[in-house]
Amino acid sequence: MTAITRTRARGIETLTLDAPHHRNALSATLVGELADALTDCGKDHDVRAVVLTHTGTTFSAGADLRDPPHPDALVALLRQLVALPKPVVARVTGHVRAGGLGLLAACDIAAASHTATFAFTEVRIGVAPAVISLPLLPRTDPRALTRYYLTGERFDAVEAARIGLVTTAGDDVDDLLTPLLDGLRRSSPQALTETKRLLTARVLKAFEQDAAALTALSARLFASAEAREGMTAFLERRDPEWVL
Repeated sequence: MTAITRTRARGIETLTLDAPHHRNALSATLVGELADALTDCGKDHDVRAVVLTHTGTTFSAGADLRDPPHPDALVALLRQLVALPKPVVARVTGHVRAGGLGLLAACDIAAASHTATFAFTEVRIGVAPAVISLPLLPRTDPRALTRYYLTGERFDAVEAARIGLVTTAGDDVDDLLTPLLDGLRRSSPQALTETKRLLTARVLKAFEQDAAALTALSARLFASAEAREGMTAFLERRDPEWVL
């Protein structure tokens, strides 16, 4: 069974996170398959843009605690999304948590329906949103990130659009995407590639400067006693011992 399915319509390649029984968590398998699919899209002259979407009620629940990807693999995937020579558009109708928010931030455009919800839940299991900060910090409102990083609160699609996590929010995500995809289809492939290069330069600079340190921080936190307690509590569906 594959974790990524692919379809194409008029130059738009849709990559679907298709592991709903695991809430599309970022397992080593899913991360590897998505990276391979993106590589194919980047080389294919018939692909004008990529849509990243999902099956089920969750876009992505973040890292798969039972089969986590290596931190280097997640960094590479996020950078690949940012650096891909084709625009990447996220289509979100479900819940997005933790590492899944890194995928959104790495996309060039993101549209979310009002059924979507968002939360940086890392602090509640004893870790930090370290690696996903590479695309998030340059693109998202810093005061809002301070609040949601530190509290782990859930917020809705309207708030996600206000803080720059997504581009647009509305009742019907496909209605939101129609003019966006039409615009991409009308645009020169060369112009899209070079314009994206201009837009992503600052984000890619963050990867060059900070990826190694944030990967090391992530590895250290995930190996800590507090993280072991937090992940165990999550899997056992109980509060961790530090909750007051």
